Parts: sequence; C-alpha cells; structure tokens
Amino acid sequence: MKIITPATAEDFNKYYRLRYETLRQPWGQPEGSEKVEDDETAVHAMLVNDAGEAIGICRLHLNTPEEGQLRFMGIRQDQQGKALGNLLMEHLEAKAREMGANRMMLHAREYAVNFYRRNGYEVEEESYLLFGTIQHYKMAKQL
Repeated sequence: MKIITPATAEDFNKYYRLRYETLRQPWGQPEGSEKVEDDETAVHAMLVNDAGEAIGICRLHLNTPEEGQLRFMGIRQDQQGKALGNLLMEHLEAKAREMGANRMMLHAREYAVNFYRRNGYEVEEESYLLFGTIQHYKMAKQL
C-alpha cells in the first residue's frame, strides 16, 4: 500500500471514480458532481493497494499562505475502519507544512467528527448542510 499523487489520466480516473463512489453516489448525486473548479490547483493524494486499486483519496489546498484545507476525504467502503484515513491526513498535513501552512481546517460530515477529533482537530462551529441532509462542522488544528 502506498500514497501517490495522481499524475496520469488513468490515475485521475481512479481518483475521481472513488471520490464519486464514496462522497456523491450514496446521496444520489450525478456523476461529475465529484469534481470542482479548484481541483486543478489542489494537491491530490490517493492511497493505492498493491494491485494499484484506489482505496482512499483526499485533497489539500491553501486558503491562505498559512492555512491549508483538507477536502474530499474518502475511503473505499470495504477498507474503512483500518486507520487508512490517518495515513492520507498525515501525508497532506506534511505537504501543507512544506508549503508554509501552520494551521489546517476542514468541514467534517457529522459522522466523521470523532475521526477528525482523534487526529487533533477541534470543532469551531456548525457550518453547512450538504444535499439538505448531511450536517457539516468546521474543524481546525494547529500544525
């Protein structure tokens, strides 16, 4: 198992497929909704198994030179509960530090708040309701 930065069309196809399957399809969202305009300027990370299959994805972008934001964290359903999200988070937090950030923030789905708490993030406020049903919370931590 290793973390890669998607570079080829095949890599990005795997990356976006898993992002759709974990974060959009379960809520009946259309294909294509997993992509956003600022993806081109973000740092992407994909956890792949020994067979080259995508099993986890996440991305980082800088909101300011000092603050990074994690978005689109997803772990393939059959691989959840194995602390794989921790690997992606640690990888992207290290990248954020290399880029000069000293703070990380994210908007966590309600069911993921405890996962992020275990990784040092604290809830700052209730943020938004995605798809009319998924409450999110703004969370942050110092790097």
